[in-house]
Amino acid sequence: MVKKSPQPNAADASSTRVIKKYPNRRLYDSASSSYITLAEIKQWVIDGVPIQVVDAKNSEDLTRSILLQIILEEEACGSPLFTEKALADMIRFYGHTMQTHMGTFIEKNMHMLKDMMGQYNAHVSPLRANTGQPFAGLQAPAVEHMISGYVEQSQKTMAQMQDQMQDHMRRHTEQMLAAMGLKT
Repeated sequence: MVKKSPQPNAADASSTRVIKKYPNRRLYDSASSSYITLAEIKQWVIDGVPIQVVDAKNSEDLTRSILLQIILEEEACGSPLFTEKALADMIRFYGHTMQTHMGTFIEKNMHMLKDMMGQYNAHVSPLRANTGQPFAGLQAPAVEHMISGYVEQSQKTMAQMQDQMQDHMRRHTEQMLAAMGLKT
């Protein structure tokens, strides 16, 4: 009989939940000593519970693979987050000199967007509770201010990325010239 995995509590959020993946593709949660589903892992991620998925045979870290599998399933049903153009653009960055910078840029932007959504929800939740209407009483300038703050932060992050790339290219050029016996 398969036991259902209990929902993680606040104490679980501070420690990493280790999940073992077996060759039969079953996922085993070490904390609850039970088999779990991708849906449960997805919910833990949403709830902020740190997870690590390891191969049961060789302990290889499979976390990225499982997270990508969750994204793939989410993209396949319902309303996709990524357009075909966005996915094609992401593919184009693989192998490109900007690949390492783009990962950092996207991660920073996701973090800023998450912070902005937290601020937005902090403003909207009291209004929603009082009126039952999700946007009742929310001032358009407040929303515009949050969005412009996000755009400003995103632009700063892009400028930092461009500066890092220019610095990288400058150092690379200097190294190439030095290797050829030329100085800049």
